[in-house]
Amino acid sequence: MESSAHVPLLHVVLHQPEIPQNTGNIGRTCVAIGARLWLIRPLGFLVDDTSLKRAGLDYWQHLDWEVVDSLSEVTRKLPESRIWRLTKTATRTVWEVEFRRGDILLFGSESRGLPASILQNQPTHNLRLPMRSQVRSLNLASTVNTVAYEAVRQFGGLPPE
Repeated sequence: MESSAHVPLLHVVLHQPEIPQNTGNIGRTCVAIGARLWLIRPLGFLVDDTSLKRAGLDYWQHLDWEVVDSLSEVTRKLPESRIWRLTKTATRTVWEVEFRRGDILLFGSESRGLPASILQNQPTHNLRLPMRSQVRSLNLASTVNTVAYEAVRQFGGLPPE
């Protein structure tokens, strides 16, 4: 886990991710935009998993990340950050909100999504990406990438390094 000297642009939180390749790709996106990646246990893989590192390529060494036991652990460490929960059941789209630097983007596991107990807290902060009814869900890594870059677009791009 790299300790970052910079303030993360965003916090990407994965609740009980199951597929190491998705997490590796999400880690790469986090490096690209300067976001911090949080992984909430239990994980469906080992953090030293070859698939995880392969998907993150040689960027994993630059990733600012942490593994925690619960969402409450994340919110205790980031008390000023707003939480945006991504779920296909939300009524608001990601284009209807104004993201701020330091926001938390919370995503559920690939097979179960986010638990109802999390989605019931502040339902106005539940967001979705629109999709046609023929599609049950989008790939987790693709969804994270889309939402994170929408936030970057709203910020006017990445801050200078």
